[in-house]
Order: sequence, then structure tokens, then C-alpha cells
Amino acid sequence: MQYYFAYGSNLHHAQMKKRCPKCRYIKKHILHGYQLTFRSKYGACDIERKIGKKVYGALYIISKCAEKRLDVYEEYPTLYKKIYFRYKGNEVMTYTMVRKTKLVPPTERYLNIVKQGYKDCKLNIKSLKTALQPVAHLQR
Repeated sequence: MQYYFAYGSNLHHAQMKKRCPKCRYIKKHILHGYQLTFRSKYGACDIERKIGKKVYGALYIISKCAEKRLDVYEEYPTLYKKIYFRYKGNEVMTYTMVRKTKLVPPTERYLNIVKQGYKDCKLNIKSLKTALQPVAHLQR
């Protein structure tokens, strides 16, 4: 079993259950020292180190099999790589994009999935709106 930190579309409980049927949502969690961004041709969520910032997300427990399924979905190791941090003595895995390409706004469909994930995890939607500000003026 592995702790996993979700911060984008995998916050959406129904979608996460479809991808990883036996995953277990633990609780909402804040990752300090990072900020949420949107990039790649998809306008997908990414995190990058940024002192004084934080990323709102959720902790799940997933199996090794589920991790392999997420690896495929996240296009690991081409699009995303894995990084690790500690939570209450446990190692937690999450993904971050390999290349920090230019910022790109998310598609409406993707953003709606992320917004539902924020509702599912009872996260403050204001933090998502703040993360969207740098891409608000950009065209898809």
C-alpha cells in the first residue's frame, strides 16, 4: 500500500474510484512549499516548488497495482515524474511534470472535473481560482 497525494482531476472521487477501484480517500491535505499551475497541451494541473505557497489536495491509500494504473494515466515517466514527501512518518507519492512548459489554461471539461474534486474533498475553491489567475487571460 502507498500513500498518494492528488491535487488535480484525481480529487474527483468517482473518477478516482474508476481508475483505482480499491483506493481509499483518507483526508484533505495541504502541501506546503509548492504552487498549483496549469500547463502542457492539456492545460493539466501541475505543481512546482514555490516558497510561501501551498497546494490543496487529498491523501489516498492506493495499492501497487493502482499506482501502475495511475502511472499510465499520468503518462509516467514522459509527462509526469514522481516525487515524495513525508506525512506522519509515511512516504507519500505524487506527480509533477517533467518539463515545466509554458502555462496553458485548462479545458472547460477538465476544469469541471477538478472543481467537482474540490467539492468531493471539501477543499476551498478560492485556492483553485487563485491558481487559475495566471492563465485567465490566455487562449486555448
